[in-house]
Amino acid sequence: MKQIISTKNAPSAIGPYSQAVLINGTLYTSGQIGINPATSELEIDTLNHETNLVMKNLTAVLKAAKMNFSNVIKTTIFLKNMDDFAEVNTIYASYFDKDFPARETVQVAKLPLDVNVEISMIAII
Repeated sequence: MKQIISTKNAPSAIGPYSQAVLINGTLYTSGQIGINPATSELEIDTLNHETNLVMKNLTAVLKAAKMNFSNVIKTTIFLKNMDDFAEVNTIYASYFDKDFPARETVQVAKLPLDVNVEISMIAII
């Protein structure tokens, strides 16, 4: 049975979608961007801050599903500029202890609210 995962500790959806959906032990998160859930404000002043905020938002969604980064099996990173890859990659890696998930990173023409990075994940129980 499909279960909608929602938490006030991550930004509310800005469209007709859920923060995450859990089905048959698999969690599919929507992409997270650098919105501060406490203020609902976009915070993209530096790439470092923006990427950490994205990862903290994903932490909150995973926690709402009673999971953490050790449950993540696949991620997708969308970048506005592939030149940002090294910095985003370093921050992203710091959230995992070991056994990194599968991943792709792609540069896209434009992201929601003109952010620099968006990340989505798939996790399993």
